[in-house]
Amino acid sequence: MRLCTIYLLSFAALASNAPDANWPQFRGPSANGVGAGAPPTEWNVESGKNIRWKTEIPGLGHSSPVVWGDRIFVTSAVPASGESKLKVGLYGDIAPVKGEPAQSFNVYCLDRKSGKILWQRVAVSEQPKIMRHPKSTHANPTPATDGKRLVVFFGSEGLFTYNLNGKLLWKKDFGVLDSGFYMVPSAQWGFASSPVIHGNMVIVEADVQKDSFLAALDIKTGKEIWRTPRSDVPTFGSPAVVPYTAGGAQGWQVVVNGLKHIGGYDLQTGKELWSLKGGGDIPVPTPVFADGLVVITNAHGKGRPIYAIRTDAAGDITDSKSAIAWTEPRGGNYMQTPLLDNGLGYFCFDTGVLSVYKMATGDRQYQQRLGGGTSGFTSSSVAAGGHLYVTNEEGHSYVLALGAEYKLVAENDLGETVMATPAISDGVLYMRGGKHLFAIGAKP
Repeated sequence: MRLCTIYLLSFAALASNAPDANWPQFRGPSANGVGAGAPPTEWNVESGKNIRWKTEIPGLGHSSPVVWGDRIFVTSAVPASGESKLKVGLYGDIAPVKGEPAQSFNVYCLDRKSGKILWQRVAVSEQPKIMRHPKSTHANPTPATDGKRLVVFFGSEGLFTYNLNGKLLWKKDFGVLDSGFYMVPSAQWGFASSPVIHGNMVIVEADVQKDSFLAALDIKTGKEIWRTPRSDVPTFGSPAVVPYTAGGAQGWQVVVNGLKHIGGYDLQTGKELWSLKGGGDIPVPTPVFADGLVVITNAHGKGRPIYAIRTDAAGDITDSKSAIAWTEPRGGNYMQTPLLDNGLGYFCFDTGVLSVYKMATGDRQYQQRLGGGTSGFTSSSVAAGGHLYVTNEEGHSYVLALGAEYKLVAENDLGETVMATPAISDGVLYMRGGKHLFAIGAKP
């Protein structure tokens, strides 16, 4: 009876789609990228317009900030000597960065109102076990918090859980997690999948070159509750916990992206519920959920699909006409996780082409290029206050009105590269640049 009550309450909260002031994981409360309040549509770093504060974060990290109450958490990798460099833009170089020094894998806690760093912890300091892509970092995964604990993942360097005052509670070493191009194993690109907290579980996904797995850990102790082997190419997205409905029963499933094995797994046991083959061969976007549909997209090589999958899918659905509500074979994203809001899906190519679909039918509402097609788009879009925020790698943001018609409201420059997805809390946009974390909001 108690479990049933928990399910009903959780489903009700998810169904309401009400934005939360906290932003506890990658893409926010429901991992849908929609935040609370109404952030500004215009800002200017030089003049200070709508810039509440900016705080320098040393080193490199593509992890997004997460917010709980009056605190913000973010991670970074700081080299023992010199300065780590990024190579942004649209290019096809697959060779990893070689010869880097030892790194300090850091965790930062900031005051949400002032941007002051309240505490800093060094999770580990060592030579990275895996090289990174020139556009990647050694601190890609976004932390997750439940308001009591903070879970941070540094891939091959381990998983670390702290209380919100910075006390280490437990850590876990998964060994070497080698993500890279499956066709050229020497092209190591760094680990990117973020942990997810659901109830008493921490969910981690490790699709790597060897011994891939999906696992659930006890959040209090780090003990493995279950581990399910996976056989796929290396992937770079995060797991998503979404509803599962079958035969009138309601539960939760963990959905992961892939090429050989897109799939849904029972949250309590790790047992596979359904699977799907096909798509792009470097899966990056995280699965998203809204209005009874799980949406999967990826793009690289021959495949560029969007799949809209019903929550009662079962077995191999690769050729299913019932489990897959609709599909768009050439509409998928490469780097960005899409955003679903109010019956519409917003999908942005890495070249800046934005496509908006009606989620009930898959009908495209409009397609519009943002910019001149020369800048890369990696940071995932976020939304709040009736606006969509899309930022390219050069830190140029496009603010659009949400809806089925294209309407550009404003454009803004941050003055730094932007690879991390922003967070939103109480009408403030927290955007991570190459050097600083910025709080963009109307000044109180």
